[in-house]
Order: sequence, then structure tokens, then C-alpha cells
Amino acid sequence: MAKFRIKSAYFFVLAFFILVSCSKNTSNDPTPVANKYLVSTSVVGEYTAQDILARYANGFFGQNDFLTQLYLSSLAKSAIKVVKITYNTPSVDNKTTLQASGLIIYPKTSESLPLISQHHGTLTNKADAPSLYGTNSDAYVFASLVSSSGFIMACPDYIGYGNTQNLEHPYEHRASLAQSSLDMLRATKEYLAQEKINWNNKLMLTGYSEGGYTTMALQKKIEEEAASEFNLVASSCGAGAYNKTAFMKYLINQTTHGIAAYNSLYIWVTTSYNQIYGLNRPATYYFNAPYAAEVQSKGYAAQIPVSINLAFTDTFRNGVNNATDTDFLNAVKDNDIFDWKPKTPTQLYHGNADQHVFYLNSETAYNAMKAKGADVTLTTINGADHFGAIQQYLTGTLSFFMSKK
Repeated sequence: MAKFRIKSAYFFVLAFFILVSCSKNTSNDPTPVANKYLVSTSVVGEYTAQDILARYANGFFGQNDFLTQLYLSSLAKSAIKVVKITYNTPSVDNKTTLQASGLIIYPKTSESLPLISQHHGTLTNKADAPSLYGTNSDAYVFASLVSSSGFIMACPDYIGYGNTQNLEHPYEHRASLAQSSLDMLRATKEYLAQEKINWNNKLMLTGYSEGGYTTMALQKKIEEEAASEFNLVASSCGAGAYNKTAFMKYLINQTTHGIAAYNSLYIWVTTSYNQIYGLNRPATYYFNAPYAAEVQSKGYAAQIPVSINLAFTDTFRNGVNNATDTDFLNAVKDNDIFDWKPKTPTQLYHGNADQHVFYLNSETAYNAMKAKGADVTLTTINGADHFGAIQQYLTGTLSFFMSKK
């Protein structure tokens, strides 16, 4: 009986270790984890450092001097791979799931690298979406060069471009710009893990104009809702319209702003909010004749060659100035992102002669954030307009990010 018990105990222990061993081996099986955000990928191309430098044959912002070329050569270090991705993100009304698109660019190196989420400015030509990698796109011209210098780049198209170009772009809409950009980052994380790309888990954000606004909106969303998902170490925002309320009130009362190309963007914001927030007012509520008919038929492509305040109706202007048009004002306020405290070191860039996105946006954001104790700096480019400030924004941002690698 004693021998039987010993043998029984022996076989029990042996069976236990076999079961544990089998269980352990099963848990270590390289079973792929299903992606939640990433839907599909396609390789756009691979390019050498020399290929990238050739894109600057005419210089950097028209400059073709020796020092500029030397600077460019110092950035173009590695060959890059460019990949289009399709990913899941909610529609603007959060009722359906869209398959949006974007671009991932990364250097062909084994070095552990940080990730930059780069957000493009206003696009009136849908052919310039990052995922199409056209020669006029930010992704082709700037993001590729930065990637070659040692960064992984994630470039979202936004809703209304790329795979979703059949939809209206929710222009300057804080919530959907932030959400689609965040989901692009989530899909990028899945891609990097899937392809075993050596990411050091650091994340940086940047963009200019609408891209600056998107960057600020995304930064706020990550810090408040997704801080456990990303190690956000730096943010650089250029010339964004962060203070929508002050911007709108200043704009409708300014009497000397008659640049038609700029007016089209103010039309776009107005009609975008009118639709997104369910106001559904006719163009005649916002615009005087003959501009209302053109806005009704052409949208933001309408030409208004006079100061924009003259194109707005007295009813609309009075409703904003007297704070009686609460529906529209609430829609505008919902898109304010200037008065909060970032946790991430943040840089703002803006030209103080900007007649496109007024300097007050960065000035009021800086003052509000600084008052709350944020680590924020404002670089004012004296005498620069909206486009004249881009070069300093780019070089300053790259230097900032290099220090955070």
C-alpha cells in the first residue's frame, strides 16, 4: 500500500509538471494579437538620403546657398520607407466607424527612435493629402527629410482626405481632428509592433496652421484621456487658431481684411460649424447678397473680395457682438483650446504680422497657459506673416525635438 501511494504521488507530480509545461508553452506561442485600429497597409516606396536631398535641388524655401545645402545634407542621413495605412476611427457624428488613412515614414535603421505625429495645414487640394505622397505634400517635402534625420513620422490625412475624400472635411473642428489623429497614432503603434520597428516609446507632436490647431487639440486629448497609452515628451504648435471665440469677434469687426484667399477659410469655418453643430441655417443668415448665393453653391470656394465683415449680415454680426446668437457662439466656444494647462513641454510659434491666423491666438494661449504654470514658450517672429514664419517654426521645432530624443 505504501509503494502504491509513493507511485501514485510520483505520477501525480509528474502529471502536474507536464500540464504546467504544456500550459506554459501554449502561453508563449507567438500567436499574433488582432489589431484594433490598423486595418491594412501598403508600401508607397523606399528612398535613399540622396533621393530626399534631390527634392531640394532648388534650395530650402528658395535658398540654394552653401550653408543651406550643408544643413540639408546634415539632416538627410538614412534611407526611408514610406507606408500608407488604413485605420478605424469614428465619423464626425460618432455614429459610424470610418476607415481613414495616413502615412508612416521611418528610417531604415536599427537605432531606437522617437515618433513624431505631424499634422498638415489647410488643404484645398485633396491631392496633397499625406497618404497620396504627392510632391506638394508636407509629407513628401518636410516629413521625409525629418524622418531621414532620425525620426519615425505619423502623418494623418484627417477625415475628408485620402480614403475618406468623399466626405466633407470637418474644418477646424477640435473633436474630430483630435480623435482621428489619436486613432492614427494607435494604428501606428500597432504597425510598429507588427513590423518590429525599434521605437523608443517617446512621442512628439507638431503642425502648422490647421496643423498647429490639430496638434494642440490632440495634445489636450492625449494628456486628458490617453496619457497611459503614450509617453508624450514634446509639442510644437505653429500659428494655430486656438482662441476661436476671440478670433471670430475680432474678425467680424475688422474693416480692412479683404484678401479673398483668406476669406474662403473663414467661410469654411462658418459653414463647417453650421453643419457639424446642427444649426443648418441658410447661407443668407450669415452672408449678404451677392455672396450668400455663391457660398450656397460653392462653399469655401466662394470668392469674397471685400473685407469679410462687410460680407457678414448685420443679424449675424449683432448676434455675435451682443452674445445673443448663443447657438453659434457655443459652437465656436466648443472649439477653443487656448485656456488650459499642458503637462508636456510646449512651444508656440507665430508671426506677429499674420493676417491669416491672427497673432492673438498664440498670444492669448501663451498667457493663459503660463498663468496656470505650464512649461510653454512663445517664439514671436517679428514682422512675419502666416507664410513668412514657417521656416523659423520648422528649424526651431526640429532643434527642440532633437533635444528630446
